[in-house]
Amino acid sequence: MEQQFFPSDYFTVFLQSLVVLGFVATTMLATHYIGGKRKKFHSIRKDQNFECGIEIKGNARFPFSVKYFLIAILFVLFDVEIIFFYPWAVNFKEFGWNGFWEMLIFLGFVLFGFWYVLKKGALKWEE
Repeated sequence: MEQQFFPSDYFTVFLQSLVVLGFVATTMLATHYIGGKRKKFHSIRKDQNFECGIEIKGNARFPFSVKYFLIAILFVLFDVEIIFFYPWAVNFKEFGWNGFWEMLIFLGFVLFGFWYVLKKGALKWEE
């Protein structure tokens, strides 16, 4: 039997959307009219960076090492791959031997990728 949907079924979704849009519009208008106006007054003292009362030292454009970004990206990559083990472990019995062999193949790819990263020296920070 096919289930029928009526427009009245979506009334609560429509009402919530209206409330959200009304809140956003009201907030934007209120901040525009109530909020103070900034003057276009600039000075050397006013334009300086301020960080918790600590004196500014050096250039803010100090370049980070590429190794930092490489390790961060590799962490995210392997972290996401490891997430795939959780649903497999939860449903281990339902997958049977086929699921076991498929996960071993997946684990082989992950370990090969990790071995390749180690071989290329991507995790060596000293260089």
